Amino acid sequence: MSKNKIRILITGGGTGGHVSPALATVQEIKRLAENQAGEWSPVFRYIGSKHGVEKRLAEEAGLDFVGVQTGKLRRATNPLGMLTIKNLKDLFRIPVGVFQSLWHVARFKPDVIFSTGGFVCVPPVLAGWLLRVPVLTHEQTVTVGLANRIAARFARRIALSFEGAVSELPARLRTRTFVTGNPVRQIIFQGDAARAIERFNFNPADNDLPTLYVTGGAQGARVINQAVEAVLPELLQSARIIHQCGQQPAGETQDYDRLQAAADKLPPELRQRYFLTRFVGEEIGDVFALSNLVISRAGAGTVTEIAALGKAAVFVPLVPTGGDEQTRNAQRAEAVGAARIIKQSEMKGPRLLEEVRQLLADRPNLKEMGQKAGLLARPKAAHDLAEAVIELGRSK
Repeated sequence: MSKNKIRILITGGGTGGHVSPALATVQEIKRLAENQAGEWSPVFRYIGSKHGVEKRLAEEAGLDFVGVQTGKLRRATNPLGMLTIKNLKDLFRIPVGVFQSLWHVARFKPDVIFSTGGFVCVPPVLAGWLLRVPVLTHEQTVTVGLANRIAARFARRIALSFEGAVSELPARLRTRTFVTGNPVRQIIFQGDAARAIERFNFNPADNDLPTLYVTGGAQGARVINQAVEAVLPELLQSARIIHQCGQQPAGETQDYDRLQAAADKLPPELRQRYFLTRFVGEEIGDVFALSNLVISRAGAGTVTEIAALGKAAVFVPLVPTGGDEQTRNAQRAEAVGAARIIKQSEMKGPRLLEEVRQLLADRPNLKEMGQKAGLLARPKAAHDLAEAVIELGRSK
């Protein structure tokens, strides 16, 4: 470690659920450094996929970003199932990514590597281990992902969001684990409902209506988008909607276009209750501040933020994912009475409408669900993880 600097290499990505905890921890590290009155300062670099969501989010956060080749190993029920064309192609990309990461790690000379998972983390973690840089990896979900199973083997410390994830690791690695919870971005707490009404051009005359926030991540959730489209006029009879529909891969029909066409057919009074966007950025705090009910996938980051804010939710878990982790995330919220679950196979317009109408008809219960969501929150997660990163960096 340099005399007054801790050089911290961040890696992780593929989805916002891997990137958001990294950025939340970076923010907390910066805050801790400021509170130390200049005794030390952090220097960050982010290694990720050249075209992944982490590039945009890291650069928006003001971090120095470098891209490397990445490969994704897909889970299979038997060893022969791993021998797919996609896996074989990615097996060749991984060594390239490791060599590129070796170059970047050697040039940056980090005191510590902080990894938050996703297949993109594997090459930098391997490079760090080869160069004897201490690694701390963090798992966001109840189920330890395949990339983190690999990264954990090369990590000195393994941070978990849930106690139950310890049993997912080999016995020899469990002594390296500690539980922090899943960090959340401070920006989500900085929203203002009145500002949201003005930002999204909602009619103040509708202020007695509840607000739904519908989200499906960066690429959107087509099953959710189609269900909303099917019953959009009926939903808007009893609620305002902020709908983040995502952007689908190039060449595919864009849900935004279909939803925009459906919105254009609405009567003016209903049209003004509907705000459609592909992405939500720095306005996310305002979105949450105005929202009474969230309809979303059940990624770890989303579930954690909803819990931290005390919001009621309807989760539509994505399946299959590694170990069906989204269903397990959603079930934790359902178990304390904070959420309802609609299976992906059952997510149709009429089912969504029925669920939303039931929830909105009992506003006191909706508020109680939000309070129960708060039981799952770990407000010190970012702080505890930041301190662990700093401690490991100083130990080099």
